[in-house]
Amino acid sequence: MMASNPSVERFFGIGALVLLGIGCIVVLWPFLSALIWAAVLCFSTWPIYTWLERLLGGRRTLAALLMTLLVAAVVVAPFAILVATLADSAATVAKAVNSLLEHGPPAPPGWVAEIPLIGERLALYWQGLAYNAPAFLVELTKLIRPATDIAVASGAVLGVGLLELALSVFIAFFFYRYGRQMAASLRGSSERIGGTRARHLLTVAGSTVTGVVYGVIGTAIAQGLLAGIGFWIAGVPQALLLGFLTFLLSFVPAAPPVVWGSVTLWLLFQGEVGWGIFVAGWGLLLVSSIDNVLRPYLLTQANSLPVLLSFFGFLGGILAFGFIGVFLGPVLLAVGYSLFLEWQAAGSRKGSPPSS
Repeated sequence: MMASNPSVERFFGIGALVLLGIGCIVVLWPFLSALIWAAVLCFSTWPIYTWLERLLGGRRTLAALLMTLLVAAVVVAPFAILVATLADSAATVAKAVNSLLEHGPPAPPGWVAEIPLIGERLALYWQGLAYNAPAFLVELTKLIRPATDIAVASGAVLGVGLLELALSVFIAFFFYRYGRQMAASLRGSSERIGGTRARHLLTVAGSTVTGVVYGVIGTAIAQGLLAGIGFWIAGVPQALLLGFLTFLLSFVPAAPPVVWGSVTLWLLFQGEVGWGIFVAGWGLLLVSSIDNVLRPYLLTQANSLPVLLSFFGFLGGILAFGFIGVFLGPVLLAVGYSLFLEWQAAGSRKGSPPSS
């Protein structure tokens, strides 16, 4: 009988564990973004869940179910309405394009010629298209293909993002229900790997996640909601889409005024001076100012993510995870930035001379 070789057995054992780990990663990889966002949702709303659990007499399953439904109503439902609105808007645009193809564009309004520097040439070019159907069809064809590609790509991204959001909310039910056991396992594993300092790093990461969810993402949602309400009051078409655009641009420094400022100019060109002034005041006093009030207040317990990193988190998150990356990108970068600052501070403390 051949004697067993401990080194060979250890080698094959480690190899089997590595292959098993790679297999698990491959299986879970398509759901990685949904899993991370479910964990972020669960952690940032955990105080509400514990309050609901106490209210229901400690019935965890019922509390987890009600909390999941609440999160779905707040997170998933608005984006489902947005996707449906996009579909209706696409149908409206298709009808408008067909009408243009049949009847041609209308004559340019009088204010076009009054635009400084380019007004007269723009009005003449517009008139030429209005009375020259072949030239108009050529120009319209140049625009239809890129616009169609953008619309299809945007619809696909939002559709996949909606599915990922719904999946993350479904996963969050299990995180709520078994969150205490998962947290205990995470703390135990991290302390085995990182020692006693791991608990402090987990606390830093947790406070950063909460701060970014409420301070960055929460502020962006508030700005988009307020902008949409203002546009709806003023009777602006597609107020929901414009509010969603404001939400997206809230991650870009000083970008929301581009939306409400453009709407203000459109209303003024339409002759709606009163509503234009209303939208300008609403955007200046509520939509843009809330960023300077709400964000610093909600970020007091976390390291404030630099503006450039927040912008990279927004764009990089979309490129890496799709639509759900709008939420994940800033959170992941903020956690990494906070842990880097904590590591840097720890190194400074070690290198400083002891006080006498």
